[in-house]
Amino acid sequence: MVSWIATSSPIFAASLLPASASKFMDTLFDDTFTDIYRLQPFDYAILVPYFAVLIILSCYGLHRYHMIRGYWKYRKQMPTEAPQRFEQLPRVTIQLPIYNEQYVVEQLIEQISKMDYPHDLLDIQILDDSTDETHPFTERLVAEYKATGLPIEYIHRTNRNGYKAGALQNGLRTAKGEVVAIFDADFLPPTDFLQRTVHFFADPKIGMVQTRWGYTNRHYNILTEVQAMLLDGHFVLEHVARSGAGKFFNFNGTAGIMRMSMIEDAGGWQHDTLTEDSDLSYRAQLKGWKFVYVPSIECKSELPVETYGFQVQQSRWAKGLTQVAKKLLMTILRSDVPFKVKVEAFFHLTPNISYPMMIVVSGLMLPVMIVRFYMGWFQMVVIDLPLIIASFWSISAFYVVAHRELFPNNWKRAFLFLPALMAAGVALTIINSKAVLEALFNIQTSFARTPKYAIGTSQKIKLDNVQYRRRSGWLPYAELAVGTGFVGMTAFAIESFNYLAVPFLLLFVSGYYWAGFSTLWEEYQGKLAFERQRALAETAQHLKA
Repeated sequence: MVSWIATSSPIFAASLLPASASKFMDTLFDDTFTDIYRLQPFDYAILVPYFAVLIILSCYGLHRYHMIRGYWKYRKQMPTEAPQRFEQLPRVTIQLPIYNEQYVVEQLIEQISKMDYPHDLLDIQILDDSTDETHPFTERLVAEYKATGLPIEYIHRTNRNGYKAGALQNGLRTAKGEVVAIFDADFLPPTDFLQRTVHFFADPKIGMVQTRWGYTNRHYNILTEVQAMLLDGHFVLEHVARSGAGKFFNFNGTAGIMRMSMIEDAGGWQHDTLTEDSDLSYRAQLKGWKFVYVPSIECKSELPVETYGFQVQQSRWAKGLTQVAKKLLMTILRSDVPFKVKVEAFFHLTPNISYPMMIVVSGLMLPVMIVRFYMGWFQMVVIDLPLIIASFWSISAFYVVAHRELFPNNWKRAFLFLPALMAAGVALTIINSKAVLEALFNIQTSFARTPKYAIGTSQKIKLDNVQYRRRSGWLPYAELAVGTGFVGMTAFAIESFNYLAVPFLLLFVSGYYWAGFSTLWEEYQGKLAFERQRALAETAQHLKA
């Protein structure tokens, strides 16, 4: 998400190949300086790694153009219904994994209870790992629905071994369905979901059907608008491009339905990564199972409304996908799948490496700008412009195209949110770099849930209950410190007449400051809410006494 920020900044300076760099560099200088200054070994020591990183990041930017091209090529070929149908419907198990989800579990079960499917062919499993009052509340709720005749079962674990993957695998022990549909706690699938997806499994080669995510609180605040755009790029463009071309793509952990025998054949749910869905997806496709994407079916869900909640979710995905790359990428590259599938798998599983690379770029920016002071306009045309096209333009095109496809009558609105989207990408740099490095160095961390509050599109609620909030610790202070560093770089850019760099540097300033200040403000508000709750409790206790 951040590579486009790195490679779009017009403060680039030099050649990529040390052997021939001197001659090439000299051609990039204005006549004003070529007789005065020659690049020194120290300059090359800065410029060569800087541009090496930028070229790598630009490759991911160019890949986005490839995704846009693939989308346009295959968008009309996406299925809306199964090409063949069952004469006798198969038995279906619906798994609903939850963990401390007291705000959303009731609406989830209510929505699932309305599912249009014969009850004698349906089993619903509530896989509850909760450690708070969600446990007794959900158990009572399930008992009430079961009394009405709904085929629902409550399964509670006293430990969280394997987290979500462990809960799903545990549920399979008693699952009776030939296919298994999975929905996270904040999802509200349409009532005809099973009728529209189950018939794809009439083809014995089909192992999984994934549907598109929608959002109940897309317009809640700027953060949710940005998140929706980021996810739209994945669900509108990437899934279509990959599935249409016959390349590997992933089950997204929810809003999908899978064949039981495929799960078993692929080795079941494994919990050595934080993205067990991607892990199982690649293992299954390596076994020859076919995946289907049906974007015409939309499953509504809730987006995180708080900055740190968003960052934690994104860092979990970044770490998990990097773990999957470390676990399976060499197996994929050594397999007999087509070369184009291998290349796409590489780009799909490794993009989060851009975050630690962005840290490197950030550290080199100031010395590169100092060297850049002596360089002329010609190098901007030769080097800067291609990199800007490969990165900055690619990110703009990628998300604007996705937004246009979903909202053809209001697609220009996407341009209003592009600056915020880029700032949000910057805001993920530190926490996602930490996540990627943890994955690379096998540092184990627990599964961090993303709090959900049943916030609908028309609701503007106060998040007074703070029990699910996670403390951000040192992160916002680090973000504010780095943002202040970029304020200094912006001042230097102005003093050195490098005005074209200023808008891009301000994106870094705004991104880091947005993340740091908004997190601290949200935690301050949470502290005030906690104090109010404690005061009310003490007052109530005093009155009883």
